[in-house]
This record gives sequence, structure tokens and C-alpha cells, in this order.
Amino acid sequence: MTTSAAIPTPRSAEEQARLEASLTEMFEQRITFNTVLGLKMLSVKPGDVRGRIAMRPELVGHYAYGRLHGGVISATLDAMGGLALMVGIGERHASDTAVQVMHRFMKMGTIDLRIDYLRPGLGQHFIATAEVTRLGGRLGSTQMRLVNDEGTLIATGAAAYVVS
Repeated sequence: MTTSAAIPTPRSAEEQARLEASLTEMFEQRITFNTVLGLKMLSVKPGDVRGRIAMRPELVGHYAYGRLHGGVISATLDAMGGLALMVGIGERHASDTAVQVMHRFMKMGTIDLRIDYLRPGLGQHFIATAEVTRLGGRLGSTQMRLVNDEGTLIATGAAAYVVS
């Protein structure tokens, strides 16, 4: 007697679009600290996770030079690392609905974060990117980058998160 395991059906393009919209809405509007930062998602697609923050007076860390505050840099890179993992989890569970994937966010949390500040945070806006370096059953790791509007690398980061 042979038994065959059911092959999961990948989510439809419509459901994938719903997931991407849900991730964008969560990271831009429901995580209120991201709203304070002014973090806007540019892409939430597998292999292309990017966000943007515009420079504003509220984000200045050094009044004499008008540089972006280090805490803003750190928080932005941490948020982008978490988003990259959510996109990765969505990829790993390709048959889950957007609601099921979003529910997995409730179990996530940062457990380690390292930021390397390479240059002063000067610019009109900043682009943050993140990629998953490892996604296990319980932990995930990411690497992140922040560049200014001229493409100058401002900071890099590495983080680990609980994902289950």
C-alpha cells in the first residue's frame, strides 16, 4: 500500500499581493514606532526588501551638524531585518494565506542586534535594505544596510530574531 503526501499548493498571485500589502501596512502603520520614524516600504518581495526614511528635524541626533540620530539608524535597520524575516517566512510557508503568515509575526522578537556606524548620517533621505542570512525553525539571522540619497553607505547591521 502506497501513501502519498499532499503537495501544498503555493499561494496565488492575488494572495501574495495581499500578503505584501499586509506586511506594508503592518510595518508602516501598525508598528507605531515605525510611523514615528516615517519608515515607508519600497519593496516587500523575496530577495528585495527595501524601506525609506526622509530626513526631518525630529530625526536629527547632532544639532550642530544635522546628522541622523544613531537610534533612528538602529531602529530602522532592526525593523528592516524583521521585515526581511517575515518575507522569508512567507516564502518558506508558500501555501499559507496572508493571514496565517501575519499571525507568525506575533512570535517574533529581536534577540541580538549589532550596528556598525560607518559615516555620519547626512542626506535628504535614506534607503535601508535587508536580507536573510539564515532562517531556521526557531531563529533567523539577517544583514542590513543603510545608504543615503547619494548611495553612500552610512551603516550596516546584523541581527538575530526568535521566529517561533
